[in-house]
Amino acid sequence: MPTVSVKRDLLFQALGRTFTDEEFDELCFEFGLELDEITSEKDIISREQGDQKASEASDVVLYKIDVPANRYDLLCLEGLVRGLQVFKDKMEAPRYSRVNPLNGDPQRLIITGETASVRPHAVAAVLRNITFTPERYDSFIELQEKLHQNICRRRTLVAIGTHDLDTISGPFTYTAKAPDDIRFKPLNQNQEYSATQLMGFYKTDSHLRHYLHIIEDEPLYPVIYDSNGIVLSMPPIINGDHSKISVNTKNVFIECTATDLTKAKIVLDMIVTMFSEHCDQPFTVEEAEVVYPDGRMVTYPVCIYLCMLLRLCICTVLISSESIAQLLTRMCLKSEVTSDGAEIQVEIPPTRSDVIHACDIMEDAAMAYGFNNITRTTPRTYTVANQFPLNKLTELLRLDLATAGFTEALTFALCSQEDIADKLQKNLKDTKAVHISNPKTAEFQVARTTLLPGLLKTLAANRKMPLPLKLFEISDVVLRDESTDVGARNSRRLCAVYYNKTPGFEVIHGLLDRVMQLLEVKPGRNHGYYIQAAEDSTYFPGRCAEIFSHGKSIGRLGVLHPDVINSFELTMPCSALDIDIEPFL
Repeated sequence: MPTVSVKRDLLFQALGRTFTDEEFDELCFEFGLELDEITSEKDIISREQGDQKASEASDVVLYKIDVPANRYDLLCLEGLVRGLQVFKDKMEAPRYSRVNPLNGDPQRLIITGETASVRPHAVAAVLRNITFTPERYDSFIELQEKLHQNICRRRTLVAIGTHDLDTISGPFTYTAKAPDDIRFKPLNQNQEYSATQLMGFYKTDSHLRHYLHIIEDEPLYPVIYDSNGIVLSMPPIINGDHSKISVNTKNVFIECTATDLTKAKIVLDMIVTMFSEHCDQPFTVEEAEVVYPDGRMVTYPVCIYLCMLLRLCICTVLISSESIAQLLTRMCLKSEVTSDGAEIQVEIPPTRSDVIHACDIMEDAAMAYGFNNITRTTPRTYTVANQFPLNKLTELLRLDLATAGFTEALTFALCSQEDIADKLQKNLKDTKAVHISNPKTAEFQVARTTLLPGLLKTLAANRKMPLPLKLFEISDVVLRDESTDVGARNSRRLCAVYYNKTPGFEVIHGLLDRVMQLLEVKPGRNHGYYIQAAEDSTYFPGRCAEIFSHGKSIGRLGVLHPDVINSFELTMPCSALDIDIEPFL
């Protein structure tokens, strides 16, 4: 969990009253936070570097507050105070709005095609007529750092740049150039450097050296220029010194470059909503235009309010629907019961990107109600804790399959597209596979739809072991299913393989009979199980059978096709059994 350090007196001043340490600890607990430590800068330095180094440090009391990792709106003093004030009914949740510039056209950021290979996305906005104090300025900088470490994943996904708009002029250009072609004076430095020189210069910097690897090996480095050719920043490493902001800055141009556009939108929304409070027109942010290489023009920040309908049948167990709407409003989720009384309409502000499901909304309602206020009662029905039936069946089958001479394997739940399609001679579109949106390696691109590739890879890794090799696995596969709320479902499968100099179809068939015997399913077409010939490109023609139980297909068994065996770098025949065990519950 991220930890936010705030000055106690400044916090109490913003809240409009003082608290004892115990009272504020209780307030944090009610709001879902935790007061982790009460300390001071002097105490921190004294612990880490000794009393001598701490002699001149400030002894102002600091509250260190643990914030949930998904609550980006609580990572600064402004958001923390705002959330607590709304929670205690001291103020209404503000209404954030995006406005046009009073004079002239919106600021424009033009993205060139060269950025596609390194950091393709960018968003921008302007905080107009903002008033900084030293405390607000420090909070502004600290929020950027907290976001960099949290949602931005140490700047790999998003990098934030803030600039004094009065020192630069638009339109701005976001492009990528060879390192030797980029020259500028970086933040807080006195001379110009090329990008290549900067990479060497910052290798010894305790802070920036951790980000150099993000673009260090790229042929082109991202860079942002203004209309006069002044460098604003070289994301994600350093801003230019020319446009640095200060306490006296009145107009702030904010740009976020990213490899993940969704995260960039969230980050930009978070910064402008937190600090638009200090603008002459509170809670308004001036829009900016981003022009993409294909000519598209998009206006940022997004700053949209989403609506979600919450069915009352799942949430009115303890209190009325009107009370739930009031509780959600206290959590900055403005809510009201619909006219027909069947649902609650919840408005999700741009500060609450963590709300993506009805469960998130009900968590906030429970938090506002107070977990300690839920009355402890005796359950209306008599229940006894039991093992989940599917897991119990799985454990029983594992034991008996091991007794039958098969060795259990546990393989990865993710695999490559090739494993479940090309290698098994299947069409990827027919596999109902769930794809990973940003796979880090070619080995983990999709969630497995069958256990067979994992077992065949295990065989390939153990080819030098004495024959025969008999392996099994009972685990979940993941299949697309539009009827579920997440668009996918898990299915528990049993898969076994027999690898030897001969195919061993009779061994796999015997294992199927043993499994059915354990499941107390007798042979028979009406109320038992049977197999019938089937055609499957994964299996050898004429040596594949489909398995039916109680009239429904539950899987297949047979001798694998030689091309499948070769694709997994195996050299001998192999038989396989693959069935779904969930129907037997």
